[in-house]
Amino acid sequence: QSELQTGADCASRQIPGAASSARATFSTPSSHVLTLPLPQSRLPGCSPEQKVQTSVMLSVSLTSPLSLVLDLLPPGVCNLLNPAAIYANNEISLGDVEIYGFDYDYTLAQYSNLLHSMIFNTARDILIEQFKYPEGLGKYDYIPGFAIRGLHYDVQKSLLMKIDAFHYVQLGTAYRGLKPVPDEEVIELYGGTQHIPLYQMSDFYGKGPSLKQFMDIFSLPEMTLLSSVIDYFITHGIEFDQVHLYKDISDAIRDVHVKGVMYKWIEKDMEQYILHGDEIYAVLNRLVNHKKKLFLITNSPFSFVDKGMKHMVGKNWRDLFDMVIVQADKPNFFTDRRKPFRKLDDKGSLQWDKINQLEKGKIYKEGNLFDFLRLTGWRGSKVLYFGDHLYSDLADLMLRHGWRTGAIVPELETEIRIINTEQYMHSLTWQQALTGLLERMQMYQDAESKQVLLEWMKERQEIRSLTKNLFNPQFGSIFRTFHNPTYFSRRLVRFSDIYMASISCLLNYDVNFTFYPRRTPLQHEAPLWMDQLCTGCMKTPFLEEMVHIR
Repeated sequence: QSELQTGADCASRQIPGAASSARATFSTPSSHVLTLPLPQSRLPGCSPEQKVQTSVMLSVSLTSPLSLVLDLLPPGVCNLLNPAAIYANNEISLGDVEIYGFDYDYTLAQYSNLLHSMIFNTARDILIEQFKYPEGLGKYDYIPGFAIRGLHYDVQKSLLMKIDAFHYVQLGTAYRGLKPVPDEEVIELYGGTQHIPLYQMSDFYGKGPSLKQFMDIFSLPEMTLLSSVIDYFITHGIEFDQVHLYKDISDAIRDVHVKGVMYKWIEKDMEQYILHGDEIYAVLNRLVNHKKKLFLITNSPFSFVDKGMKHMVGKNWRDLFDMVIVQADKPNFFTDRRKPFRKLDDKGSLQWDKINQLEKGKIYKEGNLFDFLRLTGWRGSKVLYFGDHLYSDLADLMLRHGWRTGAIVPELETEIRIINTEQYMHSLTWQQALTGLLERMQMYQDAESKQVLLEWMKERQEIRSLTKNLFNPQFGSIFRTFHNPTYFSRRLVRFSDIYMASISCLLNYDVNFTFYPRRTPLQHEAPLWMDQLCTGCMKTPFLEEMVHIR
C-alpha cells in the first residue's frame, strides 16, 4: 500500500506492522500470490544508512481491488468536475475583453440530436435517387452514438479511426464499414506500425492527401453514412472505388446543407431542434448591459439566422449586435482578402453600394477579416470569438490575428458526467495502480514473476477497454486515447484559450472573471503529484464551492 499511496519506503515512514524482511508479497485479483525479493540496494527513496538499518516489507493486497481503490480516492472525488464550468488552456481575463464575437450553428444555436438522423436519411436518399447507389442502402438507419467527433478517415484504405496527439492509431478504434479491423491488420496496413507520418496527416484545416479529419458536429451523420455504405458494399461483395465513394457521400451531405433542406426542418419546428434559447438571450443581454460590443460571423444565410435568433432572443435581436455577417465562407473569410463586404436590406436582398463602414444593425454578406479589422479597429486580445469548429472558426484567429478564442464543445457535458461516476473513477484509479505495479516490478524475470506480470497486463488492458466503452463502445472519449490526448485534444489546446459545453456557461462567471489554467504535472513531476493526490494531501482552495456553480 505504501508503494501505491505515498511511494515512501524509508524507516521514517515504515508500514505499521511490517515484518523485518526484505521481501514483497503480491496477490493478484485471481488470487495468485507472488513473493518477490527486495534487495536493500533497490529500496527506493532511502539513504544507504537507512537501507543498512532497515529492511521493509512491501505488502500490496490486490485480492480486494475495490476496497483498495476506495482507500486511494479522496472524499468527494466523484463530483469533482462541473459540466457547466469553463475550462482554460491559457490565462485570460474577461475584464480585458471588450468585444465578443460568435459563430451561429452549434455556438449560439445548439441543436438536438434528432437533426443527425434527418441529415443521414436525406443524404442516404440522395445517394440512391441521384447518384444511383443500390436501393438496399435504404434499409440502413442512423446509428446514434456510432461515431465521435475528431476521427480520421483514410480514403484509400476505407478506415475510420481515432488518432492520438502523437499520430498513433489507437488500436481497437479502427473501423472499415461498421465492423472493427483487427489490430494486426491495421499495423500491417501502415507498414508494421501504428504511426501515421506527418505528410499523410491532415493539414491546417483537417484535410490531408489521404486522410480527412472530421471536426464538425455535422460530420457525425456523414461518418455514419460513410460506414454504412461501405458496410453494404462489403457485405454484398460489391467492388467500389474508395475515392469516388468518399466524394459522393461528401457531396450528398453537402447538398443537405447547401440546398437548404436542413434549414427548412429547423425553421419548421424550432422548439424540437433548438436548445438553450432562453439562456442565449441571457448571455447576450448581460454582455450588452456591461457595455460589451457584440458581433456575429456565420456561414449560414440571413433568413435562417434571423428566424433562429428571433426564436431564441426575440424580434429585436439585431439591436444587441454591432455587426452581423452572414454567408461569410469561413475559413476563407479569415485568410482571403479578395471578397468585399456586401450589404443586405431588411428583407435579405443584396445591395450594390460600396461598403466604407460597417454600421450597427445592418446585415452584411461575405467580406473578409482584413477589411473587418480595418473598418472596426478591433484587434488583438480585446476580442474574444466563440465557435465550435476548431479549424474553420478558431485556428486562424488565434495563430494569425491574436484574437482570444473560446471553443464550444457540446460533448463535454456528457463526458464530464461519465468522468464523475464512481465506475469511471474506480476503473481509472485501479488502472493507474496496476500501471505503477507493472513499471516497478518488471525487474523480476523469473517464471513465476513473469506470469503474474502477464496477468496484471491482461487485467490492465481489460480495464482500459472498459473505461473506453463508458464513453463510446467503438471509439471511446473524444479527448483521450487509452493514455494520451487525442489529436482532437491537441488541436483544442492549441486553438482555444477556453472551452466549454455551451455559451450559457458564461452565466456562471462574472464579466471580469480571470481564468487560470491549472498547473498540471510534466512527466518528470508526476510522481510527487500522484503521491499527494492519492493520499488526499492536495487540496484545491474553494473546490467544493466551484463544484456547485449553477
